[in-house]
Amino acid sequence: MDLIPAIDLLHGGAVRLRRGDYAQVTHYQVEPTELAARWRGRVHRLHVVDLEGARQGHPAQSDLAARIARVFGPGVEVGGGVRSMQAIEEYLDLGIDRVVLGTAALLDPELVQRAALAYPDRIIVAVDARAGFIATHGWLQQSRVSAIDTVRQLARLPLGAVLYTDIDRDGTEVGPNIGETVRLALEGGLPVIASGGIGTLTHLERLAEAAPPALIGVIVGRALHEGRFSLDDALRALTRSKGTVPET
Repeated sequence: MDLIPAIDLLHGGAVRLRRGDYAQVTHYQVEPTELAARWRGRVHRLHVVDLEGARQGHPAQSDLAARIARVFGPGVEVGGGVRSMQAIEEYLDLGIDRVVLGTAALLDPELVQRAALAYPDRIIVAVDARAGFIATHGWLQQSRVSAIDTVRQLARLPLGAVLYTDIDRDGTEVGPNIGETVRLALEGGLPVIASGGIGTLTHLERLAEAAPPALIGVIVGRALHEGRFSLDDALRALTRSKGTVPET
């Protein structure tokens, strides 16, 4: 399972929201590109979210995302307001490795299909849920479509992964929703990346211990930004829980 640090972008800076609430935002003084440089060569992937884009419905910080990708190198995935083939292609042309679709997965399934077929394994679908049901438009609107049904319907497509976030845990550091994440990995038919709630090394260890093969990664944001643990300790926690020793 890969450890995937997250950088959420708002007004050009690195931030974290609590439970997806734009009124509960923490601003970090470090530049997003500095974070990318800090993690370059130490992890395989970096998760970037354009929060302004998610709220506006179109990419709003693509230039900054491109700078982050140039600093970090291969392995950057970007989402937030990506709701057209043009936006997808522009991100890929900027050197982004994978593009994350959220709201589009529910509102425009044809776009998801076209993108997945045009760019196999380079499209990730974000399945963001409250109480098991999908939220859209930067988590501001709630649907009555279940997360598991959404993933099952997507399983026929050559997607890179499904990114599952329990919104009520995101940014809270209370621990991930292990049960629902594992269920999606076992029953959904696609690789799954876990997100939301990681606050301690124990959270990482428990997730890794429960992880089936389809659970391929976990995103960590606030806990790394605020020094709850180091990146090296997090990597060791993931490997230790599987009974392996990381190379030095």
